[in-house]
Amino acid sequence: MKLVIQRVTRAEVRVDGAVVGRIGTGMLVLVGLERGDGDAQLERAAHRLTTLRIFEDDGGKINRGLDEVGGGLLLVSQFTLAGSIRRGRRPSFDAAMGADEAQPLFARFVERLRCDGLTVETGSFGALMEVELVNDGPVTLLWDDPPGGADAE
Repeated sequence: MKLVIQRVTRAEVRVDGAVVGRIGTGMLVLVGLERGDGDAQLERAAHRLTTLRIFEDDGGKINRGLDEVGGGLLLVSQFTLAGSIRRGRRPSFDAAMGADEAQPLFARFVERLRCDGLTVETGSFGALMEVELVNDGPVTLLWDDPPGGADAE
């Protein structure tokens, strides 16, 4: 499982010109699911997102979490994160999880985060989406928890 986490002041996703997901302050998270990912990766990623402290406190230090700033999550499924550009001139998506398996896993991830009391918006799985954001900082972080991995700490 790969995540690109961006601290934002606002973000939205549009499909065919219509807004399908929108947040103010929070995190835009691009989610790449790989073959072999499962509930263990979802749990570790959910724990990381709910406890990640990437927002500034009153002293200007990155020391606050989503709950402390009243922030939301905008999750966008993006299979291209599982792509490889190590060889050739076109990306290989052999490691990407198939849509039939990825869609219910992504839905479980969204529900898992909502169960923690977070405001979670999403894009439209499998759709051609336009993602617009204002990256705050900019702060962008990468999470890579390979299938069978335990990169939780």
